[in-house]
Amino acid sequence: MTCSRREFLRMGAATAFCGPALLKDGALHAQTLKLPLAIQLYSVRDLLSNDFAGTLKALASLGFREVEAAGYYDHSAEEVRKALDDAGLKLVSAHYSFDDLRKQFDQIVAFNHALGVGTLICSTPGFKEPSRLDGIPPGARNRPYTLDDWQWNADQFNQFGEKMHAASMKFGYHNHSMEFQTIDGVVPYAELLRLTDPAKVTMEMDCGWVVVGGGDPVEYLTKYPTRISMLHVKDFKRPDPASGRRGGRAAELGQGYIDYRPIFAAAAKAGQVTHCFVEQEGFDMAPMESLRIDANYMHNLGIG
Repeated sequence: MTCSRREFLRMGAATAFCGPALLKDGALHAQTLKLPLAIQLYSVRDLLSNDFAGTLKALASLGFREVEAAGYYDHSAEEVRKALDDAGLKLVSAHYSFDDLRKQFDQIVAFNHALGVGTLICSTPGFKEPSRLDGIPPGARNRPYTLDDWQWNADQFNQFGEKMHAASMKFGYHNHSMEFQTIDGVVPYAELLRLTDPAKVTMEMDCGWVVVGGGDPVEYLTKYPTRISMLHVKDFKRPDPASGRRGGRAAELGQGYIDYRPIFAAAAKAGQVTHCFVEQEGFDMAPMESLRIDANYMHNLGIG
């Protein structure tokens, strides 16, 4: 799901252009959101596959303290734990697709329980009737979701959450942009919030994808202050309106058009956000240099 397939988004109060000037006064707007600097490891997926332990140490050298997994690259739980300990990083959550959770739930829970992971996140939703995917290319599979699919997913999430609670873990859902495309007058993300049990399902709100989808992260943090416990933080280059797309290419934080000052201020006011993960999905420079820019941006907004 890449923003390059989307038309130009409607800009809102939380999506004003931000540039280098942001770094001078950003901490004034988000100084109360005091959280450790964290990163979703999908950001360094190519590096991890070649040097798992070394990549984790490099992230720690940039100031990251918490990580969220998106695969363990065939390493055992013992190997993963040692690499994390050697780097001084804390693994707090992990991403899995709906299909993986459905097919390998017990194995996934056992592996992550051994690592001390507290929350498992569903990174992509499922289809009520998977046969509808026949003939649809993988890159286009975010389009055919119906309102019935979203309502069915909400029920599945409640079931996952109940089973996760029994395993002394939490269950959450991570959005992309499609959850904010209205279907028959209904915003799927709002429908998921309405139908999922707060005691069983938390939300990891990907702020960048909310914006690309035409939503406003501040609005959701304000309207649903107790439902969102984690954030993903990413930025995009301003898209060309003539392209008909909603979002541009991935950008380093502060180098695109998403202003995180009001978002972090809203998260601080809500008081329920416990983890805030940088996610850099693409690079125009050396990955660690890109992530250094991201880390500096977050530090200047009081994260770290």
